[in-house]
Amino acid sequence: MKKLFFVVFVVVIAAGMAAAQTYTQGSGLVGYDILGAHQNGGRGCAGCHAPHSGAAGGGGNVATNAVAFNDPLSGSEALFGQDVTPLLGYSITLGNGFVEALPGEAAAYTTQVDELRQITMCLACHDGVVAKGQMMNGDSWERRMGLLPSTAYGTRPIPTLLGNDSGNGNTSGYGNDHPVGTQATLGAARLWTNNATTSPLTVTVDATNGITNIAPNSAAYVSFVANYGYPSVAGSPWGWGVSIPHGDTNPGDAFLTCTTCHNQHAMYVYVAPRGKQAGAAIVGNGTYPTYFFINAPYNPGAGNGNPQMAASTTQFCRQCHFGESNEAFGITTVKTQF
Repeated sequence: MKKLFFVVFVVVIAAGMAAAQTYTQGSGLVGYDILGAHQNGGRGCAGCHAPHSGAAGGGGNVATNAVAFNDPLSGSEALFGQDVTPLLGYSITLGNGFVEALPGEAAAYTTQVDELRQITMCLACHDGVVAKGQMMNGDSWERRMGLLPSTAYGTRPIPTLLGNDSGNGNTSGYGNDHPVGTQATLGAARLWTNNATTSPLTVTVDATNGITNIAPNSAAYVSFVANYGYPSVAGSPWGWGVSIPHGDTNPGDAFLTCTTCHNQHAMYVYVAPRGKQAGAAIVGNGTYPTYFFINAPYNPGAGNGNPQMAASTTQFCRQCHFGESNEAFGITTVKTQF
């Protein structure tokens, strides 16, 4: 069932109200509009969502020297206002050799909508190969604005255009970028196995409705969720953090997308999704510091002054890279420094 959730949180937080922030622990950015970099130079929501006429309503193409706009279905998904034409059918070889073949136009708007909405649309701005347009200068907005913790980051630009480098010799330029897409699965990450006892996650899926539930399963992963959570996998109120191919009923085929790790509508605050349990350590009505639109508590500014706690920046990665967690080694008392 196709669902259109055109949800854009535009919350203007006055600097004078910074004291009202309720970060549960640690410190982070306060007093900035929640969209941050995704204000798109002042275009605001319309930088991604055109209220009329799709990409034509945005006035241009994403590809450098692109031919005339030629995607007749533009704007029919999420009112997306950028031209994704250069990316339709484009194949990307990502880190460790994972390949994602982006859907062509027909499939993108029918059976592979998740790959359109959660990968292709992101690359309409963030791709640095075939869709390198004028909306991105290739340097993190937080760094340019002087908002990053000075003790954690240097002064060199932090790239925002993916595939815009050698990629470690990878011909697609994406060889040093984290895998997403149909090969980057929960099975490949060993986050789901067919062992009902030791599989970190249990995933319920059917051919009609796709994924209907994801829950911690093994004793070790349950302990991890108690100490940090699984916010990126839990996703949002309207969808799980991973997707599954249309009609596929094998939980191991559920795959990561750009929006597994990122919430494009909230640059520096994480709030647990309404109606879902993202982990006992994450208070349902609390807000947590994050950076770079990460869809989870992720706070390099908190440092790691207590060796008996794990930094939220490390715990974030362990949601999928669970084999490297404390709990996988039988250490269950290390909590998270948010």
